[in-house]
Amino acid sequence: MQTAQIQGVTIHPLQQIPDERGKIMQMLRADAPHFKGFGEIYFSAVYPGAIKAWHVHKEMTLNYAVVVGMIKLVLYDDRKDSTTRGNLMELFVGEQNYCLVTVPPLVWNGFKGIGQEMAIIANCSTIPHRPDEITRLDPFSPEIPYKWDLRHG
Repeated sequence: MQTAQIQGVTIHPLQQIPDERGKIMQMLRADAPHFKGFGEIYFSAVYPGAIKAWHVHKEMTLNYAVVVGMIKLVLYDDRKDSTTRGNLMELFVGEQNYCLVTVPPLVWNGFKGIGQEMAIIANCSTIPHRPDEITRLDPFSPEIPYKWDLRHG
């Protein structure tokens, strides 16, 4: 699959600082130019092969970093006024590609655990979670033109 860009989505490589005791994994600082505000931090765990999709937030900006394992993160833009409407982004993020992915409001997103271990995803959102602010779709909904299948070659 060709990865397309989506307006407003940013990817920032993150630093890991190892030493003989372990490591520090940076995620987000209040003085970073891409920091938009603090709402809450939560962690989502996903088993290998499990899919957590689709959802879209009306107001919340998401800041994802995968601190354990690996995921396939997929984003879809169906915003009416977006220059990238109809684009999909497929990103492989986690321990092998440690980065912060910022997802603006109204961009559909979901992820699938890949590899051999449970993945743990941290999200530092800009507002606290509210049930009236999120919309969900089945991962296999035809409304989003994406197939979660493993593709060989």
